[in-house]
Amino acid sequence: MRVDPALTQALRSRWDTKANAFVFPWGHMIPSLEDVSRITGLRVYGKAVSGYIYPCYHDIAERLLDLPVERRSSLVPRVALQESLGLFEAGKNAGESEDEYLERLARVNRRELASEPGPQVDLDLRRFLVLFLGRLLFATRGDAVHCRFLPLLADLGEVGGYAWGAAFLAHQFDCLSASDRQTSTSGFYPFLQVWAYLHLPALGIGELTRPGLVPIARRWGAHRDTRHLADQLERL
Repeated sequence: MRVDPALTQALRSRWDTKANAFVFPWGHMIPSLEDVSRITGLRVYGKAVSGYIYPCYHDIAERLLDLPVERRSSLVPRVALQESLGLFEAGKNAGESEDEYLERLARVNRRELASEPGPQVDLDLRRFLVLFLGRLLFATRGDAVHCRFLPLLADLGEVGGYAWGAAFLAHQFDCLSASDRQTSTSGFYPFLQVWAYLHLPALGIGELTRPGLVPIARRWGAHRDTRHLADQLERL
């Protein structure tokens, strides 16, 4: 989805850290667990995403990811993760649509996984999940990927039972309350964009382009606005 920095910045300016809600002329509004479920398809009920935060993940990462992590560090290099999955140079071809690009990536990944022995598949799945959780769903500033979710991935059979959606919403609230001077948001930006499209339709900045797809985030396209950011913010 195309990023809409003006919308993100306008939403951030409306965030009240005391009330933990967006303040609009008609009152307070917050994203809910129902919004998370509809927009992302993430599970909002289940086991809590919690546990002990280790001061160093070197030994855990070496055992579960087989990737280099510096001593006294909790971070694994993003490039090393992407290269281990064959995703670092998997760029989009000229003339290829977003759907065709995603379908090609999925096809290549399925073929690679089907040709590997069981232990290697588990290793790749953990690497992908660490990349997905650390760089997309629970993204923070910086390029390296944090390993704090790695202990939850030791038993891959349990991963689907966690309430990732509830943890995701908590992360969104935490990012919004992080700093009054911060104008952008960390984390999975399409969530707040689609939330605004759904609940503030009078803005007319989101278009339902692909009805019927689940999760709902995949249905929306952001209108391209070529005006200066200040002009966009004034309009919003």
